[in-house]
Amino acid sequence: MPDTLLDGITSDPAAMGWMKGFPPPPEKRIDAALGNHMRFPYTRWSFSHMREFCPTVRVSRGDGPVSRLPVALRDDLDALPVRFADASAMTFGESHALNFTDAFLVLHKGVVVYERYFGVTRPDTRHIAFSVTKSFVGTIVEMLIAEGMLDPAAPIGELIPELAGSGYADATLRQVLDMTTAIDFSETYDDAASGIAEFSHALALTPRPPGYAGPGDMYAYLPSLKANGTHGAAFTYRTINTEVLGWIVARTEGKRANEVLAERIWQPLGMEADADMLIDPAGTPFTGGGLNPVLRDMARFGEAIRSDGRIAGAQLLPVAPIRAIKEGAIGAGATRSPHPTLPNLVYRSQWWCFDNGRRVLSARGIHGQTIYIDPAAEMVIARFASHPTAANVAFDPHSLPIYRALGDHLSAA
Repeated sequence: MPDTLLDGITSDPAAMGWMKGFPPPPEKRIDAALGNHMRFPYTRWSFSHMREFCPTVRVSRGDGPVSRLPVALRDDLDALPVRFADASAMTFGESHALNFTDAFLVLHKGVVVYERYFGVTRPDTRHIAFSVTKSFVGTIVEMLIAEGMLDPAAPIGELIPELAGSGYADATLRQVLDMTTAIDFSETYDDAASGIAEFSHALALTPRPPGYAGPGDMYAYLPSLKANGTHGAAFTYRTINTEVLGWIVARTEGKRANEVLAERIWQPLGMEADADMLIDPAGTPFTGGGLNPVLRDMARFGEAIRSDGRIAGAQLLPVAPIRAIKEGAIGAGATRSPHPTLPNLVYRSQWWCFDNGRRVLSARGIHGQTIYIDPAAEMVIARFASHPTAANVAFDPHSLPIYRALGDHLSAA
């Protein structure tokens, strides 16, 4: 498949005809056994159908009422001009193809003012959110801290005895939460020999190589990791940190992480749909990147964080843990880090906090998944995408200016 020749328009998954037919012809099939569900351009279809390629568990919304999002769609946003750092420009509406957008929603003051779906993604589609999942998990850990069930200064070796012989043994919960651990693990997505590739084999997100004899699941993989440096010295983004948090959440609550997510976030927020969560071969939820929600529920979570747990005037999540995240990101103890595309970055409790003209909070996932919270503009953005490049630095130059332009425009309005 000559994917280098495909752009956001020519790679449209509906137009390409993936998985159409009864049965689909061989050249239009996506097969988990081949691992092509994780390769572009197949991903433009598979990211909206992940439960068909990987085992999942449910994040149940329960049987409570849906928290309704008021809708007052605006007709002026698609034509909003956006200028990029390289002096190029286009409208917001034109940018969706550039960024391989699958769905985009904007909330302003808690009201849906923009909502668009592309390709095979629809309002009821459960699309993989990848590392946006981390911010849900970090919020739950802050809830447990606020309730006195966890101590942020506790060493991981005490919280999870199985990790007492690993590089995590003397790292604190706070260091894991804020990604300041020193673990011998590289998160280089295009390197087949990197730590993230080894982790993916344990997770079985893609087919294991012939003769694979490594760890069979995440709980077998994490104890094998070694330290490399001094914990707390610097921010380094590592998905495995969130897998440790997921283990701690499950151990503390005595339930699998998907059940905790349902009880602590999905059901209190009145989400409109169940979510799917990828699991490893042992049935452990992939807390570092396995959540598959519908877009409106991503937006609901973002709005709850923006409004300290409130949606439509109702207090649905506890205030203290959300404020702890926000205040920790601007406090004297916040861990700041240089970043090629995020000015004045602080990473706190699995959330990204940076300066994009205003101080913003964001949950970010590979290939373009986003929750973007601009408190000063009273705006929340939720986006699904299937960009061919995994790392956000590849498309931040054509995404962050759009978010800022929307915030500026809505603030002025």
